[in-house]
Amino acid sequence: MSTPHSDAPPPGRDPEQLRSHAWFGGDGMRAFSHGTRMRQLGAAPEDYQGKPIIAIVNTWSELNPCHMHLRERAKQVKRGIWEAGGFPAEFGVASLSETFQKPTPMLYRNLLAMDTEELLRSYPADGAVLMGGCDKTTPALIMGAASAGIPAIYLPAGPMLRGSYRGTTLGSGTDLWKYWDDKRAGMIGDCEMADLASGIARSPGHCMTMGTASTMTSAAEALGMTLPGAASIPAVDSAHYRMATATGRRIVDMAWEHLTPDRILTAEAFEDAVATVLALGGSTNAVIHLIAMAGRCGVPLSLDDFDKIARRVPVLANIRPGGKYLMEDFYYAGGLPALLGRLAEVPGALHTGRITVTGRPLAEQLAGAQVYNDDVIRDPGTALAAEAGLAVLRGNLAPDGAVIKHIAAEPALLKHTGPAVVFDSYREMQRQINDPALGVTADSVLVLRNAGPQGGPGMPEYGMLPIPDYLLAQGVRDMVRISDARMSGTSYGACVLHVAPESYVGGPLALVRTGDLITLDVAERSLRLEVDDAEQSRRRAAWEPPPRRFERGYGALYSENVTQADKGCDFGFLARPGRNPEPDPR
Repeated sequence: MSTPHSDAPPPGRDPEQLRSHAWFGGDGMRAFSHGTRMRQLGAAPEDYQGKPIIAIVNTWSELNPCHMHLRERAKQVKRGIWEAGGFPAEFGVASLSETFQKPTPMLYRNLLAMDTEELLRSYPADGAVLMGGCDKTTPALIMGAASAGIPAIYLPAGPMLRGSYRGTTLGSGTDLWKYWDDKRAGMIGDCEMADLASGIARSPGHCMTMGTASTMTSAAEALGMTLPGAASIPAVDSAHYRMATATGRRIVDMAWEHLTPDRILTAEAFEDAVATVLALGGSTNAVIHLIAMAGRCGVPLSLDDFDKIARRVPVLANIRPGGKYLMEDFYYAGGLPALLGRLAEVPGALHTGRITVTGRPLAEQLAGAQVYNDDVIRDPGTALAAEAGLAVLRGNLAPDGAVIKHIAAEPALLKHTGPAVVFDSYREMQRQINDPALGVTADSVLVLRNAGPQGGPGMPEYGMLPIPDYLLAQGVRDMVRISDARMSGTSYGACVLHVAPESYVGGPLALVRTGDLITLDVAERSLRLEVDDAEQSRRRAAWEPPPRRFERGYGALYSENVTQADKGCDFGFLARPGRNPEPDPR
């Protein structure tokens, strides 16, 4: 990752071509005023004039455990920027903590994207280092940078170390759900849970399973927005320090080269990111985020593209929740470059001629990639599954689509007809799920509505509906569950998600009644409500829209502008094409 640098601009580039020159160049009053304020900040003219000014966009906060080390990493990024002849300027932006932010950080993904875009647009930045990792921060930062249009590189926070519990290796999220179900079934008690709490999250960094965080940082690398191998390095490994410094050095060169996101985030890059996510057995949340990210780049990406690519891409990463290992093992096995090298063996799976933030073709980055553990990173001949474990479903219950991660479900449930048990809210479900009077059996289909982009609000991760305690005690560990919500990437089960249009705006899920038969057929990519059209029409005529969730503020802005899940849940006014003018700093 280390390359030599000098303070001089590369041949053919003039400091007056830097974007920051509009703030600091010339002898006008505004340039003089800006210079006085830089002196106030402690910077002499020779520190920044004629050099690329690099914005470090940092999502660190004291209530974001995934990012608790990013303050320190920013220091290494700054060192790399100084070494390469740039001038670093760190900015704090919205910190989206999957753990603590309610009702869901998904409600605020677009806010961070706006924050990032407008910060980069309004300040004298020639390039940007984007620092994130927790689920929504990766898409938000890249969406904002893509819209701002200045050179940008992503620095992933890195996964935490593997967990440990009484001699057993733990995976964040995935094992939490497993052991919590064991507790509800009466199999373990408070002492075991206390040991679990102390061992499941042992270091800085995001989830070390192939949850949404690892899925999206890997997608960022596959898109070409990180240095090679950056997404797989554990947060506390010394290689992560070195990667941060190398990222700082590289962004200075990118600023001189004017290597902007539109040259990297092409249609081919997004197809490769989809293929990578599927080969990793990644989170269903990636469907929404990649569609939104592609929309910011003017790239048409749809649910059908995911389904089409899924049919030709095998699952190569043996990582929980769909596999056996964790991200630390994946890193030691060769990391994402090794997986991409294996994926490139599948005809038509990758476009290796496209460029990345290195300025060189992807093929060059993969030439030396090696796999050091063939069980962690499989080859196409020993894949965990010949086809990717994600399917897009359609039918009268999801006319605009729904998704299921069928590789994480009980195979017997992938073709299933059962009676619906309907909940109108997550709180209602929590209150009632263990009531035997509901008559829930292993054959029932649990339905949660009003949990989509508007109904949630923000489409919370409610999709892994809990199985009733009395069924857990009988050994039931999976059921068909359907919602317009999302599901944590660390979760598992026969959960149909992202039903569109959502019930809150009158989608067909709003018409389901307890006792109705629902048929799921993954092989046929079908999700059907077994109620005739005439009865559905009667129910639709009687349906009344629910009251608005928000009366004012950001929530109202969100509700009035968010798109449905199949369109990426972006704001329509942010996703539409067009550029805003550069600010006039005079």
